[in-house]
Amino acid sequence: MDELGRKSPERFRASEKFPVIIVLDNIRSMMNTGSVFRTADAFLLEGVYLCGITATPPHREIHKTALGATETVNWKYFDKTTDAIRGLKKDGYVVIALEQTTESINLSGFLPKSNSKYALVFGNEVKGVGSQVLELCDQCVEIPQFGTKHSLNVSVTAGIVVWDMFNKLHNPGNKRQPTQR
Repeated sequence: MDELGRKSPERFRASEKFPVIIVLDNIRSMMNTGSVFRTADAFLLEGVYLCGITATPPHREIHKTALGATETVNWKYFDKTTDAIRGLKKDGYVVIALEQTTESINLSGFLPKSNSKYALVFGNEVKGVGSQVLELCDQCVEIPQFGTKHSLNVSVTAGIVVWDMFNKLHNPGNKRQPTQR
């Protein structure tokens, strides 16, 4: 850990956090939940909200992929995702659903503001973000896809979106150039 420059759990808890909370709306897979905790730890996120049927730590299946991140990342459980969203909005968070809708924007066009706090809502592996939850969100963002499938694994999606936001906010002058072949 020392050689890699990794934070101890104590230093992690005391560190300034990236102003993002991940909201998991009825996630079935405990391994997906654990993987999201790892992403939240990797980017020093404020926390993870576990809602509905999403399992909570401690659980062996979550631990398999979280690898201790449930001990560092703050988390809360809500019976209803809508209650979590209403609380986040009351606390000044911009709530973004990761969902394909007629009004969603491409992730590349989403430009987070450095003075805002964000809640990113990720939905059920089969049904997506619930319709009542979508109604409360400020915006929907989607990751463009070009193959035969129309969705990505929820933990993969979380990793892509959090990295993209982190990169845009911490490297605003970074002009991505297409790779020449």
